[in-house]
Amino acid sequence: MKNLSRRGFISGSATVLGAGISFGILTSCGEGSTSNQDSQSDFPDDLQLVQRFPQVLVPGNLRLPISLALSSGIIDSNSDFKFPQTLSAKVVDLSTDKVIIENVSAPLHGIVSAHSHSDGSVHSHDAESSLPYYPFRINILTSGNYALVVSGGPIEGAAFSVLEPDQVAVPGANDSLPGFDTPTFDNNREVKPICTRIPDPCPFHAMTLTEALKLGVPVAYLVGTPAHCQTGTCSPALDGLIEVGSRIGDRAVFVHAEIYSDEAATVIAPAVKALNLTFEPVLFIVDANGKIVERLDAVFDAKEISDALTRAGIN
Repeated sequence: MKNLSRRGFISGSATVLGAGISFGILTSCGEGSTSNQDSQSDFPDDLQLVQRFPQVLVPGNLRLPISLALSSGIIDSNSDFKFPQTLSAKVVDLSTDKVIIENVSAPLHGIVSAHSHSDGSVHSHDAESSLPYYPFRINILTSGNYALVVSGGPIEGAAFSVLEPDQVAVPGANDSLPGFDTPTFDNNREVKPICTRIPDPCPFHAMTLTEALKLGVPVAYLVGTPAHCQTGTCSPALDGLIEVGSRIGDRAVFVHAEIYSDEAATVIAPAVKALNLTFEPVLFIVDANGKIVERLDAVFDAKEISDALTRAGIN
């Protein structure tokens, strides 16, 4: 596969992901003008929904994260906006205009309050708290075109397609994750830098993905670029992974690979091409047998990572 430019990758990401502020935003028709709403019926007039999931979905259990925005942009946790603890929605089959799922809810994620560790220290999770989102989980067993219609949001909902598995090149749940010789501290494999986290690289470059998959323990494999992420979610995702990794220790192996091969972010890295990725970040949670238990796309926090690792066999 030929090298893609940064513009080419971002274009593909925007087309597939719909996670940028300028794409995949749907305007609310709800009434109300306060920024401290207590329910979805009290959303501000200019409330918008941001689809933060890629359009590489196949039949089965689907994860559809949604963020909230105003006309000024995506709402972060530093604003005065009072986020509902849950959002509710229905799912419509666009081929028939019939509601196929009457009521589904999603809890608020991305805002994590401080908690105490066993040694008495307090961890505040500042990095995670900037990206509140709601990950809807639904089961759809048939390919087709659908809409997630959030209560109090736009009446047309967030449209999405469910494709046949042979139409999607990115591996997903129940697939085997192929090995790949990711860059390490000892061998950068012409990827410079191997980690764009600031001020220090993350610790997940001690071994390659190929080596990790041979150890017979669960693996968490993150592909994303903290410094050049176009969705603003890569750095919080990596910080969340570091926090989870510090708790789990050697019960699982964590591997990170960058999106770009060069510091200027102009050349797509081999790790991206190996998985046919057109969006970022993505986290593959793999069990001890090398089977993908969960693929977390676009936006995720420490709780979702921990829950996925539990399903992979980490107690």
